[in-house]
Amino acid sequence: MIIVINYGMGNVRSVAKAIESLGEEVIVSENPNDLRKADRIVLPGVGSFGKGICNLKDKGFLEVLKEEVLIKKKPFLGICLGMQLLAKNSTENGFHEGLGWVPFEVRKFEFTNFAGSMKFNILKVPHMGWNDISFNENCVLFKRTNKKACFYFVHSYYLNISENNKEFIVATCDYGLPFVAAIQKDNIFATQFHPEKSQRDGLNILSNFIDYQYQ
Repeated sequence: MIIVINYGMGNVRSVAKAIESLGEEVIVSENPNDLRKADRIVLPGVGSFGKGICNLKDKGFLEVLKEEVLIKKKPFLGICLGMQLLAKNSTENGFHEGLGWVPFEVRKFEFTNFAGSMKFNILKVPHMGWNDISFNENCVLFKRTNKKACFYFVHSYYLNISENNKEFIVATCDYGLPFVAAIQKDNIFATQFHPEKSQRDGLNILSNFIDYQYQ
């Protein structure tokens, strides 16, 4: 059974429907205790980092997630905001601490240039639409993935790349600068892009996650 966590940050139903289309049993739940019965856990999300962390805390998910994912090692997939919340912190609308499961920081895309006294944007923020990625073909998420595959992104903030976190990066994308498109740490997977909106290639990502067994 797959639990999709509903913590008030949107994009829950579309993720559940995408997984159901693969023939899997899915429960969308606001109850942290349901995670104890899950075989796999999915944390989607659209919205602000601070609100996301507050909602997880207020609804009682933090300790149960730690127990089920970090201790019991249940397969976990974070999507978009659900990936960013795994980081150490974010500067979105102030400074907020994240779950700290992976050693990343969340920062905003800021693209500006100067022409005389004129300041203008080079690239639009949010980064929205289809983009290709560079991925590790040995990562289970990307089995049977075409090297030319494109995925759908909608985000203004991104996970930074540094020497301290490269071992967890399994895919990158470029939008004015290189940023993290997907990560894996043991049983923990996450994508900045939306697999549920990425048609066949996105469904392949979800199928690979469903097939994954933590050793």
